[in-house]
Amino acid sequence: MHHATTTACPTASGRRWSGGTTCALHDVHAIPHTTRVGRANCEWSQTVSEHADVAIVGGGIVGLALADAWLARNPKDRVLVFDKEAEVALHASGRNSGVLHAGFYYAPDSLKAQLTRSGNTMLREFCAERGVPVLESGKVVVTQSFDEIPILESLYERGKANGCTLEVVDEKQLHELEPRAQTHGKALWSPLTAVASPAGVTQALAARVVDRGGIVRLGATVTAAGPGWVEVGGTERISVGHMINAAGLYADRVAQWFGVGLDYRMLPFKGLYWYGNWPQGKLKRQVYPVPDPRNPFLGVHLTVTVDGLAKIGPTAIPALWREDYGNLSDLDPREMAEIIGLYPRLMTSKHHNFAGLLRTEFPKYVRSHLIKQARGLVPSVDPKDFTRKGKPGVRAQLFHVPTRKLEMDFVVEPGEKSTHMLNAVSPAWTSSLAVGEYVVDRIHSDGLREPVKG
Repeated sequence: MHHATTTACPTASGRRWSGGTTCALHDVHAIPHTTRVGRANCEWSQTVSEHADVAIVGGGIVGLALADAWLARNPKDRVLVFDKEAEVALHASGRNSGVLHAGFYYAPDSLKAQLTRSGNTMLREFCAERGVPVLESGKVVVTQSFDEIPILESLYERGKANGCTLEVVDEKQLHELEPRAQTHGKALWSPLTAVASPAGVTQALAARVVDRGGIVRLGATVTAAGPGWVEVGGTERISVGHMINAAGLYADRVAQWFGVGLDYRMLPFKGLYWYGNWPQGKLKRQVYPVPDPRNPFLGVHLTVTVDGLAKIGPTAIPALWREDYGNLSDLDPREMAEIIGLYPRLMTSKHHNFAGLLRTEFPKYVRSHLIKQARGLVPSVDPKDFTRKGKPGVRAQLFHVPTRKLEMDFVVEPGEKSTHMLNAVSPAWTSSLAVGEYVVDRIHSDGLREPVKG
């Protein structure tokens, strides 16, 4: 999503909602597109409008969840969702692990903690309603040394504070849960962690938005925006009552048009996956390491897919441009210069071990190194079994420049006639429906909803 330069508009408020996502979108005439969604086909609406009550920039799962929540509350409103791609789920919403997280990783006072547990329940109910398969795999978190046990125990205490169903198990109990996993002394068992198809869920949500009267406009790049309007394709201007920025990797740029989030920059990280040839059911559980609490990543793990197969990943390799999926023909020199220019600040941050991250992550471009990491969790992983490369994903990680800190929580900020989901990283996929309700409720309770006149 490449945007034209425009003058930034002053923000209406200096407030910040610590967490969040975005909502609605603008303009209508959707590109014809039919996709299999759950049990039914979904056809995008094909009309043209000069205004919308709410316009959502970004048709990933967060933008769609915001549209869904808005329409549930305001069924008569004209809600438009814009996405630059020809179909949904081409970026992070379709390139993640598809894991429904239980919510035990996150600080109890965070939006992630508040919204992940409820989001897990809401997403399960949605999948049941729309006929989207969910595999009730559960998850084990294992230690790779006895030194990690205190961190594991703190994860357990955090999870209990967040209301999660968790159990500390010993090595024998772990073997009963997942015979292929190993740990040192103790492990965590999360029975309410599950997995679904990330693209399938996102497509099904797009279908429900359309069923509720929303319009999903695909192949529509928002090139500029300001209070009360958005511009599509550089020529088409649409009046809007409220714009919600759910632009993912480009959320910081869209926010800057409104004078919002000027201290933030997007620092993308690349996730690589390798698929195994193990038969269905050979790995029963999601197997995760104890994460480094200094960084907002969960570490390389083994994921059971919804069809019972196994994959290894993702990495957290610093990406050199926003859509750095590995194709050099897509390289954006300006973005690369901006991103690399932020590295000295991150290297000197007191909050993160970025130098250590670089040392451990870049070698994971080599498959054998990634496999070696996975064998610390599941010793039977064999390099010859994991040879099929998965689609890489890019994490839209927000960086606060003045404090040199990677934002750990969802970040949502209000602007003039607008709301901006600046940081919607994992577990945003799990939390999406709860995030949608939360942000839409805040927009209404704060009196920010302004219907289009005329």
